[in-house]
Amino acid sequence: MSSSASSDPGAQAVPTCFRHPDRETYVRCTRCDRPICPECMREAPVGHQCVQCVAEGQKSVPRTRTVFGGAVAQRPYVTLALLGLIVVGFLAQAVVPQLTWLLGMWGGMVQGQVVGGVMAGQWYRLITAAFLHGGIVHLLFNGFALFIIGRQLEDWLGAGRYLALWVLSALGGSVLSLLVQPEQLSVGASGAIFGLFGAIFVIGRRLGKDTRFVVGLLVINLLLTFTVPQISWTGHVGGLVTGLALAAAYAYLPRSAPAGPAGQQARTRLHIAATVVCVLVLGLLAAAGVLYWQR
Repeated sequence: MSSSASSDPGAQAVPTCFRHPDRETYVRCTRCDRPICPECMREAPVGHQCVQCVAEGQKSVPRTRTVFGGAVAQRPYVTLALLGLIVVGFLAQAVVPQLTWLLGMWGGMVQGQVVGGVMAGQWYRLITAAFLHGGIVHLLFNGFALFIIGRQLEDWLGAGRYLALWVLSALGGSVLSLLVQPEQLSVGASGAIFGLFGAIFVIGRRLGKDTRFVVGLLVINLLLTFTVPQISWTGHVGGLVTGLALAAAYAYLPRSAPAGPAGQQARTRLHIAATVVCVLVLGLLAAAGVLYWQR
């Protein structure tokens, strides 16, 4: 009497990869025990794991954080991106010189009359001016300062906080220009750079670093600001004050927090709140300036 096909051991189904059913395999994931082909294998401390189990495992690993709570980046991507943008802006000015007039910071006043600019609704000027420059020396100075100081701050703060600091410092310089010198056209990332100067001083002090060199740079640059003609002191001072204030919030808030994820979440919430408050204050000052000059 012949045996049935189902009783023949050689007729048993060969395992196939759970992600690629057309591929036979006898290797199983050490975590979920599903069969995996060579393409789906990932080295593990013991045996191999499938790509899905590896991804799930990585979710449970906490991300490395900077000393002030930001996510650690392998390279200063924000600093490099900002450098690229100001270079592109300068090259665009060389091709289309009218961009300086069209995108520079200008309140819109001419002999006491509003004729355009921010007061005519061109609010983008508050930030676009930071990506334009008045000459190659101006560009090189701001670019060099951004490259040197920006990388250190990005390493300390993380990409998100650092970008917020740069943008809001640039806005702070433009807002003070709007409030005090609405008739003057100005360009340059100097407001943002002065904000970085202020931030590296505050954060350096918080970390116990020697900040005498930064103080010297600030003093020299402030002297140049108020003694060299055709320099927008409002842009420099506005950026510096904004950078000092926001960096103080990032460096000193909270004064104390529980360790672990709960403390990290509390710190992040406070830093987001400080950033939002800074945005609101600058927005209110800009609106107040427009209303004042239009009265």
